[in-house]
Amino acid sequence: MTSTTPRLRPWAACGVLLLLGACTVGPDYRRPGLEVGAAYKQATPATQGGLAGGEYASGGPAAVDGWVPAQPSDQLLRGDWWRLFNDPVLGGLMDTLQTSNFSIAQAEAQYRQAQALLQSARSAFFPTLGASASGTRSGSGSDDRLGSSTGSESFGSGNPSNQYSLSGNVSWEADVWGKVRRSVESSRASLDASAADVANTRLSMQSTLAQTYFRLRVMDAEQRLLQQTVAAYERSLTMTMNRLAAGIAAPADVAVSRTQLENTRTQLLALDWQRAQLEHAIAVLTGQPPSAFALNTSEILGTVPAIPVGLPSQLLERRPDVAAAERRTAEANAQIGVAQAAWFPDLTLSAQAGFRSGQWAQWLTAPASFWSLGPALALTIFDGGARQAQLDQARAGYDAQVAAYRQTVLTALREVEDFLVQLHVLGQEQITQGRALASARESLRLTQNQYDAGLIDYLSVVQVETTALSTERAALQLTADRLVASVQLIAALGGGWEAIAAITRP
Repeated sequence: MTSTTPRLRPWAACGVLLLLGACTVGPDYRRPGLEVGAAYKQATPATQGGLAGGEYASGGPAAVDGWVPAQPSDQLLRGDWWRLFNDPVLGGLMDTLQTSNFSIAQAEAQYRQAQALLQSARSAFFPTLGASASGTRSGSGSDDRLGSSTGSESFGSGNPSNQYSLSGNVSWEADVWGKVRRSVESSRASLDASAADVANTRLSMQSTLAQTYFRLRVMDAEQRLLQQTVAAYERSLTMTMNRLAAGIAAPADVAVSRTQLENTRTQLLALDWQRAQLEHAIAVLTGQPPSAFALNTSEILGTVPAIPVGLPSQLLERRPDVAAAERRTAEANAQIGVAQAAWFPDLTLSAQAGFRSGQWAQWLTAPASFWSLGPALALTIFDGGARQAQLDQARAGYDAQVAAYRQTVLTALREVEDFLVQLHVLGQEQITQGRALASARESLRLTQNQYDAGLIDYLSVVQVETTALSTERAALQLTADRLVASVQLIAALGGGWEAIAAITRP
């Protein structure tokens, strides 16, 4: 009994160290706090003032503001949020984007890298198995001149010998202080952040595609407007030339009419290269060379949908970039534990067994076998402050990531507030612009009648026509701005992304 007790003491000590493994060094992670407010400032009823009571009759406040308070049934936007615009061409482009955009492909490849890093960190939980085999032949030389009784010089050599060895070994570093667990925790948070990066890249590409598409469609509408205007100005020039031939109009009227026509043709030509550049941008977003992509003109112009807007606190889980920043904060926190674990000794359990013999015939026999088994403790006594520096670096990295997370949240809140007020004001502008457009059209009709009756000169008509065309184009630009702002608001709210908890981890 007494003879076996000393043998058990090392293993008892190892058992005590293993029990200490329940204590993981380093701080446990808690999401940094930040005041985000109970509601969006620009989503309050106070921002809905400024319009006459009857001006909402065409569609209610949502038709002007472009958003509605989220209800329990629609708190989250759908994943295919672009279908809110009811544009099948946009839907087809989005489907192509999901599979062919190279920025998304790059982000997904980086996500797979993060998966591999997590698996690499988890592998430290398991022992390392190894095997080796060797065969050597060796000998030694000897000098017999001093020991020769005859005095003759002779050189001899020892008999050469063979050595054959076959062994296997097992080594396992016990995670006594939680270093491996903190490493896995860090890698898992990095994987979650990478998944959020994929979602953020996808949402960014979707938003860019939708904005580019709507600007192109509004440009199609501008082209139709200018084509109709050019046709009308050509008729006016012909009519003015006829009036000149009849002695009714002056040569100056013809010059003014021709100038107006050519200026409008120039504006129409400028739209050609602008539309082509937007088409090229869509081609690249969908992973196609510009030379192989063409988008036909369409008379369909999207309308601003009612976008459900939730609470600021939901933005912390709805925005993928906010989620990525939060997960990187958790990753940095886990790295503090990894750095602290370096101050404690490492416990390694190892075992080795095999056969060693000088003859093939005895290689795998019992007398030729050998084995070894035992624990090993390793502790760095002095490192010139390297471990303390690594710990300080990890803590500073965590503080930096906390600041980055809070800044990302504030930026996200600002973007939502910006696009809420932008949509609201643009809706009001569109109403007043609509009244201005109706007045410009009526003024043009009356002025044209006066000119036909010979009451005014053609210069007065040109001035009114120029104002009417400018008003028409301003109305179209407001439509484009509202569509783009609605897409930007959807992106600022996180699009249709699901929260981190829905990610399937390997």
